[in-house]
Amino acid sequence: MPSLGAHQLSFGQQKQRAADIVRLLSIYMDILDSYVIEFFSENLWEKVPRSWQATLSALTAPQLASLLLENGSSVGQESVWPLSLLAFKAAARSLALPRDPRGVSPTPGEAAPGGSKEPEEFRANRSQSSRLRHLFRRHVKPKKQHEIRRLGGLVKKLCDFTGCEHVLDLGSGQGHLSRYLAFGHGLQLTGVEGTEELVAAARRFDRELLLGLAKEARREPKAGSEQPNWSPDPPNVRPPRHLVQWVDPEEEQDLERVLGLGPGQGPAPLVLTALHACGDLGPATLRLFARCPSARGLAVVSCCYMKASAEGGVYGPPRGGYPMSTWVQGLPSHQLPYKLRETACHAVEDFAVRLQGGSRELRTHGYRAALEVLIRRINPQLRRLALHASRKTHLLPFQDYAREGLQKLGLDPGTPWDTDEVQSLLGQEGKVLAYFCLSLTLAPVIETLILLDRVIYLQEQGFQCQLLPLFEPRFSPRNFVLVAAKVRGQLSHLLCPEEGFGCPERGCRDS
Repeated sequence: MPSLGAHQLSFGQQKQRAADIVRLLSIYMDILDSYVIEFFSENLWEKVPRSWQATLSALTAPQLASLLLENGSSVGQESVWPLSLLAFKAAARSLALPRDPRGVSPTPGEAAPGGSKEPEEFRANRSQSSRLRHLFRRHVKPKKQHEIRRLGGLVKKLCDFTGCEHVLDLGSGQGHLSRYLAFGHGLQLTGVEGTEELVAAARRFDRELLLGLAKEARREPKAGSEQPNWSPDPPNVRPPRHLVQWVDPEEEQDLERVLGLGPGQGPAPLVLTALHACGDLGPATLRLFARCPSARGLAVVSCCYMKASAEGGVYGPPRGGYPMSTWVQGLPSHQLPYKLRETACHAVEDFAVRLQGGSRELRTHGYRAALEVLIRRINPQLRRLALHASRKTHLLPFQDYAREGLQKLGLDPGTPWDTDEVQSLLGQEGKVLAYFCLSLTLAPVIETLILLDRVIYLQEQGFQCQLLPLFEPRFSPRNFVLVAAKVRGQLSHLLCPEEGFGCPERGCRDS
């Protein structure tokens, strides 16, 4: 049975889910807290239960995708799976929150027409969303087009629900979401970004869009052409206000300071939003919402969990990124080392597609693990060195890959090695992939724990909140949005998943 979404779980069930995940992760911590590049040098295969080894090593790449990363059945396979491996897979499936935005998982191995991972809105043109006006597509990559359209519609609904016209976009970057909310939905926007270059670009793009709107207003409509149901009057639109400001997670900042207001100039009621709030920005936004009375609504999509400070980190709780809630802090063995938080950021659906297609890029995992053996032979003190390989690495023979890699690492590319030994290592590529897939199977479970911790934190403060998948996961892997409100009324009714989360721009229907 598919796992229930966070919006379908009671507060008590959410806490129990977090406790169950902590227990599951503690069982497999040896596998999770290891690096696949050390597969040979640290003999990682021995960490896999003996009863699993024969089954996993016999699986092809497409079978690893279907039977581990997706919801395929092992019935009909030549080997009978050990009960403990079946239990591992079932636990991962039941504890991870569903990631499909419609609440219905796709058929295992099913791909879009032509093998494309793009949502339907990009089927006609892979770089142009058919549901976003061309003015909002300029300078915006397809993935971001998909994200600003869906999150923008959700923020507009949240503003209507909370009675707010002002939105504070934290980590606003080049202002793509801010522009869409301001010009597409008529909201008052303030974008906060710590990088001056990005703010300068945002202001430049604002001017370009205003010029585009002015040209459209002067242009005579073509006979028989369908015009949008809305056409902002350039003199009356409110361009976003962009601020160069840093939201410091170590300080208990208030909205007045973030917005640059003077003493006694309290902000009007507003909604906080952040699209892919990196590292500690997500938790900092949640704390800002909880602390500031003027913040009535919240819609945050977080990413880069490994960059957030965790317990035992630089400053850790109560200002760190994990754990945030009192409940999770009280669970034995709740700690998430860096490696686990990094695993939670993997694009599992995309990797499953590559496995299903037997992509030659998969060989790079075995290549890098074999190269690690050679590196340590040269210098045992060198471990896990970052190697930025070329995009065509998988097309190279191992000899060329190894020499290129050694040279990039400042080591002698002419170092001899035992060819037979290397070929023996490369012949175990299937085991390397299987080991990597074991960690990826639990990646959505780890992300679920991190996000449930944040949901529980807000509910401990007395706020109603929901956690929902908003984007298509194969197109935008960090696809959960955390929504919260401080007003009366049922937030769950506003964000009913059957509605598709969309509030498309006027004149467009979101299917």
